[in-house]
Amino acid sequence: MAQQLIKVPPTKNTLLSLKRQVRFLEDGHALLERKRELLTRLVYQHINEYRVQRENAHQAIKQAYHWMGISFLRMGSRSLHQAGLGMKPSIEIDIIPKHSLGVEYPAINARELPMQPVGLLGTDASFDETRKQLTAAALQLARLGEAEMALGRLMAEQRKARKRVNALKYNIIPKYRKTIRYIESVLEEEERNMLFQIKLLRERDNAGIGFGSSSA
Repeated sequence: MAQQLIKVPPTKNTLLSLKRQVRFLEDGHALLERKRELLTRLVYQHINEYRVQRENAHQAIKQAYHWMGISFLRMGSRSLHQAGLGMKPSIEIDIIPKHSLGVEYPAINARELPMQPVGLLGTDASFDETRKQLTAAALQLARLGEAEMALGRLMAEQRKARKRVNALKYNIIPKYRKTIRYIESVLEEEERNMLFQIKLLRERDNAGIGFGSSSA
C-alpha cells in the first residue's frame, strides 16, 4: 500500500518545519524502542516470577486441601462448619501502588496474624494444622495475585509500546520523509523552472543587444 503524503503546502518554511518534526519523531522512536526493550526484559523476569509463585500456590493449596480432608473425616462437615464460625481473619493485607518504567500495579503485603484458639469440644488436632495450611495458602495466593497483576499490566504496556514503535517506524516517520522528498522535488522543479526562465530572459536580452548593434 502506497504511503500517503501529509497535506501541507510545498514551501521552504513547511520543509524546514517537517524536517524538525521528523527529527523529533526519530528521537521519540529511539526512546520508545528503548522502553519497549526494557519492558520486554521486565516481562520475561515477571513471567519467571509468576511461574514460581503459581507452582508455590498450587502446592500450598494442595497441602491445605489435604489437611482439610483429614479434618473433614475426623470431625465431620457439621462440626467443621461450626468450628469455623466466628473465627477471626488469619492474615492482614496491605495494598500499595508500585511503579516500574511508568507502569503502576499493586504491591500486596500479606502478614500472618497470631492464630486464635478455638473451643476444644468437637474439634480435632488436625483442625489447627488445617487452619495453618489454609493461612499459608492464602498468603501464597496473595503473592501470586501480585505477580499476576504485575505481569498483566507490564505485558499490556509492552504491547502499547510495540504498537507505537511500529506506528512510528512503518507509518508516521515514512509519511513525513516521503512528504519531505516530495516538497524537495517540487522546490527543485520550481528552481529549475526559475533558472530556465532567467536563462531565456538573458538570451532575449543578449539577442536584442546584438540586433541593435548590427543595425547601427
